[in-house]
Amino acid sequence: MMRSWPVIAAMVLVLGGLSAVAGYEMAPAGAAAWREIAWPFPRDGWPAGRAFRCGAAECGDVEVFLRPKLGFCNCDSGVADDDEVDRVADVDMISPRFVPLKAGDAVAVADLPGRLRAYDLEMPKGKRIAIGIAVSHRCDLMAVAAQGRGDAAGVQRATLKFLESREIRAWMIAAMEGH
Repeated sequence: MMRSWPVIAAMVLVLGGLSAVAGYEMAPAGAAAWREIAWPFPRDGWPAGRAFRCGAAECGDVEVFLRPKLGFCNCDSGVADDDEVDRVADVDMISPRFVPLKAGDAVAVADLPGRLRAYDLEMPKGKRIAIGIAVSHRCDLMAVAAQGRGDAAGVQRATLKFLESREIRAWMIAAMEGH
């Protein structure tokens, strides 16, 4: 029995080390930078969604707001054009004064197809950049609005990276399926 003690101790150390490595490797990238905040918008016809903030040092001070709008999308064509993104992506909740920077682009978020568009926002404390994203699954829509300081490419990059994190992807897919 005394000879098996070193073998048992070695196995415990190896398994503990493997667990630590697996936990580190499986952790969402940049998860520590993002923190969930309270939904800041007044009630409307849709349930409140989820809101997140990433600080200036990590992401350039970006906030992301996302919520499902079940039964709100064209079942055949999904999110068809930029006008639809302008109407449904909730950018108007951040500020009713927003102007598109250019034509939008096709995008896939959490394997859901849709469109993305960048905007200039007029805010009480100066201009900001917003990103509106609308993706669909069957007849359901996921509306995403993000706002931040800096350039549109940086806000878009931080937003898309966040939306592709394992936790948010899983939540979006479950929410679109009504779970």
